[in-house]
Amino acid sequence: MDSSVLFSLKLSVQVASAATILMIFIGITIAYVLARKEFKGKELADMLLTLPLVLPPTVTGYYLIILFGRNGIIGKFVYQWTGWSVMFTWYAAVLASFVVAVPLLIKTSRAAIESVDKNLIQAAYALGLTEFQTALHITLPLAKRGIMAGVVLSFARAMGEFGATLMIAGNIPRKTDTLPIAIYASAGSGDWSTANVMVLCLTVISGITLYLANKLSKGTGY
Repeated sequence: MDSSVLFSLKLSVQVASAATILMIFIGITIAYVLARKEFKGKELADMLLTLPLVLPPTVTGYYLIILFGRNGIIGKFVYQWTGWSVMFTWYAAVLASFVVAVPLLIKTSRAAIESVDKNLIQAAYALGLTEFQTALHITLPLAKRGIMAGVVLSFARAMGEFGATLMIAGNIPRKTDTLPIAIYASAGSGDWSTANVMVLCLTVISGITLYLANKLSKGTGY
């Protein structure tokens, strides 16, 4: 491996790890609300949250530009207040990976939480536990295998994110060229030996994460 391959590999792991940390806190919270709460527009919210899973990544990236670009709905205020824009930074790659991968975690975590025996939850309430205590000590521990499988799958999806990342972070060598983008650039320039090494790295990482997800998903029914 040359230094450019190592940089792209390190950046991909960094981006996917940061996106996964965000997904754990935000995605699991959303999944719990969707699984345990009833409110008007619940399925509409679920549909909107799931859209990045089925939309072409370039379309998701376009929406991110509309929202977070320097002249975007949110991005223009951030730029006016701070003089900084997320566009074409590694933070943009984290944002793209998060948005594209978090639906996987929400879907798997919601299913795992909904599978927890409701009688156990009612018993916890009867013993005086608050909803937060019940979620922390009963619901989430019982659903943890399904949740962990979702976390691993989401990490793998974040590692492989390409289209939305290219749209919002660009392909800047040694700055935003994650492994999938570097593979695209190497293949486009005819550097097949470098592309082969990076493809092998990404394939091995993806295979390991899928194996872990399969192992974790066993025995998730309650």
